[in-house]
Amino acid sequence: MDSAVARERALDAAEELFYARGIQAVGMDAVRAASGVSLKRLYQLFPAKEALVEAYLLRRDVRWRQRLADRVDRHQDPRERILAVYDRLHEWFSEPGFHGCAWINSFGELGATSPRVAELARAHKQAVRDYLRTLVSDAGLPADTADPLHLLAEGAMTTAAIFGSPEPALQAKKAAARLLDAAR
Repeated sequence: MDSAVARERALDAAEELFYARGIQAVGMDAVRAASGVSLKRLYQLFPAKEALVEAYLLRRDVRWRQRLADRVDRHQDPRERILAVYDRLHEWFSEPGFHGCAWINSFGELGATSPRVAELARAHKQAVRDYLRTLVSDAGLPADTADPLHLLAEGAMTTAAIFGSPEPALQAKKAAARLLDAAR
């Protein structure tokens, strides 16, 4: 197995395990077993577990934000583009195996002891906030509208994970619509 294939297998296994069970609960042996990548190769690719966690979060960030953009890009109307963020959240919260936000979870587990995990969590959240700021700007709305929209999304993520329901996305969408109407 070449390095690229081994890396993808390891990351696939790590993502599934870390997201479902938590980072601290999953050892490198579990990643080895789930991926079929030998422990020696795994450590050649990722010299420490933190390197694997970093790669997992970076790859997930790209995928997560692309799915969000794909959902938003189905719409032309600037208001609908903003509200599509919450539609994407609803889709995500409805997926089997939804366990909340990987960055919130990672930060909760390791943010106090891993500056790199904390940095990655902040970078992801900032990128999402910046994306909302762009959508708000494109809609011709006041710039300060983006931060409460971001908080609605973040609150929906946490609430959906805790209660195991996609409903918070719909509630956040209603609140976002009201916020957009008030901002006009």
